[in-house]
Amino acid sequence: MKPFTRLGDARTPDGSLLELFSHDGSYVIRANGIELMTSRKHLSEDKLAEVACAPFKDRPLARVLVGGLGLGFTLRAALGELRADAEVVVAELMAEVIAWNVNPEWNISVDAMRDPRVRMEHEDVYKVLKANPGGFDALMLDTDNGPDGLLMSENAALYQKRGIEITMAAVRPGGLIAYWSVGEDRSFAGALQRAGLSVEAIRVRAHETAGPIHWLYVARRKQEARVHRSGSATK
Repeated sequence: MKPFTRLGDARTPDGSLLELFSHDGSYVIRANGIELMTSRKHLSEDKLAEVACAPFKDRPLARVLVGGLGLGFTLRAALGELRADAEVVVAELMAEVIAWNVNPEWNISVDAMRDPRVRMEHEDVYKVLKANPGGFDALMLDTDNGPDGLLMSENAALYQKRGIEITMAAVRPGGLIAYWSVGEDRSFAGALQRAGLSVEAIRVRAHETAGPIHWLYVARRKQEARVHRSGSATK
């Protein structure tokens, strides 16, 4: 078995340990020893961007937010969906994660981060959302392991009542919010509905042919969702 090689580490504000590993040509980020993401299984991260950005692929000057850089898969998928005049804001709390992605030796997300449509915010996504009321057509929120699998306490506020309200306020009329979750979380879906959102739950594999099932929660204001009919939406 080929070994894992640790390339870097970082401490989050609550003291959690993030570590970047290389393994047989792939990359893995772990939090407190638990796998957060890997470059071998990223279909659900790609799908997060596809479902969020597809409605705006032909919209001039679309503006979207990626909350959590990770290994850059959601960012790259979003860039593939949007026009040349779009803006993709990326909010990432950890400076080390940004540095890992732009390191030319590893080439994780070097080209994507150089794309002129990308604006990097070294900041907590919660604060970026709060500072941008009505600022985005689509939000792609993939912080930690989602509402069902939080590993770092500083991410909890995003999924609580006030965090949902701030998130909703950051979306333009007709826009949407897409959340990534490591597992099904009906309680969180209920919280979104109680906040006035219509929620579509989408099951996606981590890999095309194998791996665990992840969940995407796509939320729109209820009155706007009525004109965006979806057979799997719950109202």
